[in-house]
Amino acid sequence: MIHPTADVSPAAIIGLNVRIWHQAQVREGAVIGDNCIVAKGAYIDKNVMMGDNCKIQNYSSLYHGVVLERGVFIGPHCVLTNDKHPRAITSDGSLKQETDWKEGKILVREGASLGARVVVLPGITIGRFAMVGAGSVVTKYVPDFGLVYGNPARLQGYVCKCGQKLDAGKNAGEACIQCSR
Repeated sequence: MIHPTADVSPAAIIGLNVRIWHQAQVREGAVIGDNCIVAKGAYIDKNVMMGDNCKIQNYSSLYHGVVLERGVFIGPHCVLTNDKHPRAITSDGSLKQETDWKEGKILVREGASLGARVVVLPGITIGRFAMVGAGSVVTKYVPDFGLVYGNPARLQGYVCKCGQKLDAGKNAGEACIQCSR
């Protein structure tokens, strides 16, 4: 279902059972897997790749160079950037064109979760089932099952697949008491 106020390029590839809410924008070349939700006001830039079962919450912006594996959660108002040295103009004062910058990539691995207002800088990989706390600024690699938060985000421990913080002595990804997996 695509809301009538959403702006979805005919050159985007949209999977089955995708819901794109009002005022969202999906640019040309974007690929959205099956069963995804793109919430109100979200911006999915050209050539962004999203696996199946992803949820992008209200007003988040994913810029070209972003790849989400399946089952990724992006909280409201997140920004996944793509330019390490942003400038409006070149050194000679002319307006920068698309060819004037080098695109930085971001990879968010399967099942990872980013809380509200997270900013991810280009060139970062966020590991499988990792959890990034709300308001964090991610400037470095996040390991699989890692729990990070802060500005800059720092490793604070590890989580289970269900997202619960693991007690001391548990290994990354091990079952927690909550889910016993």
